[in-house]
Amino acid sequence: MSNGCLFCAITAGTIPAQIVCESENLVAFLDIQPVREGHALIVPRQHYPFFDDMPPELAAEVVAMGQKIARAQKALYGVARAGFLFTGVDVPHVHAHVVPMHETTDLTSRRYIAEEKLTFRPTPRATPEELRAAGEKLKAALHPA
Repeated sequence: MSNGCLFCAITAGTIPAQIVCESENLVAFLDIQPVREGHALIVPRQHYPFFDDMPPELAAEVVAMGQKIARAQKALYGVARAGFLFTGVDVPHVHAHVVPMHETTDLTSRRYIAEEKLTFRPTPRATPEELRAAGEKLKAALHPA
């Protein structure tokens, strides 16, 4: 655990999160500023600043959990695909995003946007109630009775 790391605190249980899936090495929880409902983050319990810092075996576990979450998101939200990416922009603790893609621009790159000047704003912060409801649905889809 790294002092002051938000994701280390979440994996340790000292900061609450809407956890949807976990294993011995990983915790998946809902992003509090989701691109779409069900947008999940997968983080290792052990602290690694960036994705290229973690062992390849752990990266494979992250991808496997991402595939499991993506399949649940596709079924739950009726989308054809889910996006998966490592960004490492906001929190220096390796994390992967899994986002149900309703629009092709849900995950975007400046390279294919035609407009010269773009402005961006943070996605709205989800309420605890929205996270709880989305988390319950995604957990049920991941762990059918």
